Amino acid sequence: MANHKSALKRARQNENRRMRNRSVKTRVKNVVKSVRAAASEKPAENAFAELNTAKSIIDKACKKGVLHPKTASRKISRLSKLVNTLSD
Repeated sequence: MANHKSALKRARQNENRRMRNRSVKTRVKNVVKSVRAAASEKPAENAFAELNTAKSIIDKACKKGVLHPKTASRKISRLSKLVNTLSD
């Protein structure tokens, strides 16, 4: 464990950020799962609604710095491609 005052503060900050990032990542994983589940069911309207929610949550995670911008873009792209195949 850290001994210096600044190192103790840094450890506290890192722990707070880790917990915040973990909750955001969990939220992203859950919303991706819900989009995939909605895509596997018949009414496509539910999947489109879930996709819009997922886009918003993933963009917010990217804006907060939890996800890399290209990772967020890739996730949104793959989900969009999945949902758009339903409308064909």
